[in-house]
Amino acid sequence: MAGHSKWANIRHRKAQVDAQKGKVFAKVIRAIITAAREGGGDPEKNPRLRLAIQWAREVNMPSENIKRAIQRGTGELPGATYEEVNYEGYGPGGVAVLVEAVTDNRNRTTAEIRHIFSKYGGNLGEVGCVSWVFERKGVLTFEGVSEDEVMEIALDAGAEDVRVQEDGTIEVLTDPKDFITVREAFENSNVKPVRAEVTMIPKTTTRLEGDDAIRMLKLMEALEDHDDVQHVYANFDIPDEIMEKISTAA
Repeated sequence: MAGHSKWANIRHRKAQVDAQKGKVFAKVIRAIITAAREGGGDPEKNPRLRLAIQWAREVNMPSENIKRAIQRGTGELPGATYEEVNYEGYGPGGVAVLVEAVTDNRNRTTAEIRHIFSKYGGNLGEVGCVSWVFERKGVLTFEGVSEDEVMEIALDAGAEDVRVQEDGTIEVLTDPKDFITVREAFENSNVKPVRAEVTMIPKTTTRLEGDDAIRMLKLMEALEDHDDVQHVYANFDIPDEIMEKISTAA
């Protein structure tokens, strides 16, 4: 979890800056449209849509924008037709990389993602080549809260595990289907996570240092900055000092 946790913190801070610039709105709208199309427009009956709406609220998207995105997903309003596509490949040092995208032009997006991998010393692979490295989990991260308090709420709500990280933050892991229930249990107890998401966690990690580490982080940033990309996951473990350089630059 070390590499995942460090990068997640950096990405979270960057996302806050992007949200202020409105850069993230297009990604959120696509997430809402896709979720509504696949599971309907009622968030109470569509957990995926609830998560997308939560993301929208975290970046302060106006309610009217959320409503229109849902209506585009259900077909009540016209709009572009999006499809989900996942990419798998390898970064510098053989790091496993999984990319989740939503696009209205698969051929264009595939060519651009392939170019990004190549530019930063990686390569796009076949479907299934690295997906086995990851497992989907709900993750809630807490700061400035006692481990005992987090543990009590988490276990009562049905969480799978509670872990204290090297930097003192506490992470609660859940099965994806229990994520909303666990998050609401903390909210009802007035214990708010600094970050809460359903994500892909690597089962094993690959240690990187030097140039490979720097290129790997540049690859991650380039992929995440792509308009069609929703999420990027990788199983790298990189020294703190390199991570901090990237954090400062971001």
